[in-house]
Amino acid sequence: MHSTFIIHPKYTLVEPQLKAVLQNFSETGEYVTKGERNVIKKFAIDGTFFNVKKFKTPNFFQALVYQFLRKGKAKRSYEYGSKLIGFGIKTPFPVGYSESFLIGLKESYYISEHVNYDFDFRDLIHNPKYLNREEILKQFTAFCFQLHENHINFLDHSPGNTLVKDRGDGKYDFYLIDLNRMRFEVLDLDQRMHNLRRLWLSKTMINIMSIEYAALFGNEIEEVHRLLSKHSRAFQKKVNSKKLRKRK
Repeated sequence: MHSTFIIHPKYTLVEPQLKAVLQNFSETGEYVTKGERNVIKKFAIDGTFFNVKKFKTPNFFQALVYQFLRKGKAKRSYEYGSKLIGFGIKTPFPVGYSESFLIGLKESYYISEHVNYDFDFRDLIHNPKYLNREEILKQFTAFCFQLHENHINFLDHSPGNTLVKDRGDGKYDFYLIDLNRMRFEVLDLDQRMHNLRRLWLSKTMINIMSIEYAALFGNEIEEVHRLLSKHSRAFQKKVNSKKLRKRK
């Protein structure tokens, strides 16, 4: 087995401790997420907290693909995170990644700084009376516009993948997570609205975001609203149909 360990120059002094974290990942650390596919744990090193995401071991075919044909998820997460930081887009700071190979990719980890956030986008969906909800949605729309203007097509742009931090001055910071699926390309208005389809927006949310996005993009509100509604409803209908078929 051979391994690759890449770390940002900012954290070279704690490289031995980070390597030790990966070697003892199963036995140490505090669970942040314990999913069927991926596991995220929090670790403290010299007063700094890190999140380490261990990706599910791929099947034999995928393992070969990730070794010879396509970058693995951990490497993509690190590279895409670094790109986002370069564009001025917030994401938990990308610290490094590790990949181990034995006839294909065996294990992979992505390391980032831990962010103490206040809530995620899902809270705005589930609680229509969330404090300052309309202003947060307006600022979130500007954040999405910034993504699109920088030619970032975030393919996993779903409610759980945006963390929100309340700065306490009426301003909010937005952090993207789960970064391994992105494309970097110029997006027209239809593609931009298609990119927002997974956010599970209500009619009220669509109204607020359409007005804000149209003002930023310099387009008619009606057209932005039409496209955002079309893509949002189509996605929701597709997901609900799948759920219905599973129940049957």
